[in-house]
Amino acid sequence: MTEETSSSRSVAAVERAMDVLLMFGRSGRPDLGVTEIAQGLGITKAAVHRILTALRNRDLIIADPVTRRYALGPAAISLGRAYLARTDLRVLAAPELRQLAAECGETATLSIRRGDTRLYVDQVVPEQELRMEVALGIPMPLHAGSSSKAFLAFLPDAEIDTYLERHALDAITDRTITEPERLRKELSAVRRRGYAMSVGERQIGSASLAAPVFGYDGHVIAVVSLAGPQARFKPRLAECAPVLLASTARLSAEFGYRPGAN
Repeated sequence: MTEETSSSRSVAAVERAMDVLLMFGRSGRPDLGVTEIAQGLGITKAAVHRILTALRNRDLIIADPVTRRYALGPAAISLGRAYLARTDLRVLAAPELRQLAAECGETATLSIRRGDTRLYVDQVVPEQELRMEVALGIPMPLHAGSSSKAFLAFLPDAEIDTYLERHALDAITDRTITEPERLRKELSAVRRRGYAMSVGERQIGSASLAAPVFGYDGHVIAVVSLAGPQARFKPRLAECAPVLLASTARLSAEFGYRPGAN
């Protein structure tokens, strides 16, 4: 066997091992069996066993001795966490914000949560004579406006209850929801459709849509919104909602979120 042939075989073996490892990340299932892997990748079960043994030796894969099924190991999870720690949310979101602003012709924003408040951390303002801009870095309550409701809606019910116990639902405009039970119904509707809407709830004369960005563990790590003057944007809310949801789905995938896996 020539050195070149040996090298080619080594590269092929590494590529097969990576294919097996990536299959765990893409399958949407918590564990996989040897037969599933072999059929999914078109390789023999003997080859799968050899690869899994090598991955187990590096703690990239773990095996359940009872079910004889395999799952990602602590070393693989550490790699994923290291990637997430180095991922700049604003850098990843910037292209999506630009695309949203271009497609819908309204201001696209990015918000993060800080305790019982949320704040804008970035925005892209379209080239419109009449347009909206937001103030970055200013804490805002979680009950008023689409971005705030998108955070609050996807919290566990117990956390929503705690928030409502701690905070009065102060009126920011005459359209702000200030009754707890009405807000709960609104949050349930937000969860069902996947996005929040607001018409003048936080800022008079504005209309907005907002949808969450999920992390690998299913928790909301950010919210993306579209906002514009009420007269122009309110009639287009339903039209732009699918565009927004597609954008937040792409961002969630960047952070390792798989719908139904959590």
